[in-house]
Amino acid sequence: MTDFLETTRSLPDGVYVPTVAFFKQNDDIDLEATQRHAIRLAEAGVAGLVVHGSNGEAVHLSREERNLVIKTTRAALDQSDHHLMPLIAGCGAQSTRETIQLCRDAASAGASHAIILPPAYYGGILNTSKIVQHFYDVADSSPIPLVIYNYPGACSGLDLSSDTILQIAKHSNVHGVKLTCGNTGKLARIVDGAKPSFFVAGGSADFILQGLVVGGHGTIAGTANLVPRACVRICELFQAGELKEARRLQAIVAKADWIAIQTGFAGVKAALQHLEGYGGEPRKPCGLPSGEQLDMITNGFEEVMALERNLD
Repeated sequence: MTDFLETTRSLPDGVYVPTVAFFKQNDDIDLEATQRHAIRLAEAGVAGLVVHGSNGEAVHLSREERNLVIKTTRAALDQSDHHLMPLIAGCGAQSTRETIQLCRDAASAGASHAIILPPAYYGGILNTSKIVQHFYDVADSSPIPLVIYNYPGACSGLDLSSDTILQIAKHSNVHGVKLTCGNTGKLARIVDGAKPSFFVAGGSADFILQGLVVGGHGTIAGTANLVPRACVRICELFQAGELKEARRLQAIVAKADWIAIQTGFAGVKAALQHLEGYGGEPRKPCGLPSGEQLDMITNGFEEVMALERNLD
């Protein structure tokens, strides 16, 4: 394991948004919508953006398209005077070799960090030591720092324990973790056991406040594509000690997040299209919800969207 000098800035506390991907009617990347969305989120006060996460349809993108989205997002942030805003790129792959290549691509395209799912396709023959070594090998070779991504739903049920995450976190080029597992006990253990500069975030908007209470540093939450200000406000209220109001807002956001959890990234895109006028279709074979499901989405987001507009 190579020791890296801590020359790359730590991720600041706050809300990070795993952005959705945007496509034109001909299925090409919609660069204009990509830029517009990035600027809208940055102006709402979020701490950073994540591309090529679960919400960003990374599995639907070619290597060239991944690089294009990173470059376009970075350019939008720079042109809107958000030069220092972290841009995290999803770089997980099933082989160590490809993961390293994606990290190098992301760095060249303008990403500041890479977020990595553990390899799980051959999970039956990958014990914990092999998974830890995978992260160490990638961290040794990546030109940008890594964020561990623990998401059992995307990894055939593989759920990294706090012990495993803390072992990976010892590498100086591993700077954080996203816990979409929703385990706040695990979050508390990692905060307590990791180096002080290590960024620990929940992976869903329905437990922003709960994560902060046990020492977490923020959230990486898909629902923040729609309601970034509401998510940021929960963090601000917690920091100000206004817990009663923070709990009220968290309850509103959590109800909307339950709709997003049930409908996935396509539900977030449908809500963006219906409520904000842009979003578009996901790539096939996925599609947008319609009928009763779309009604559930629009009704389920009504209260939180009213909150968001009041905060604008």
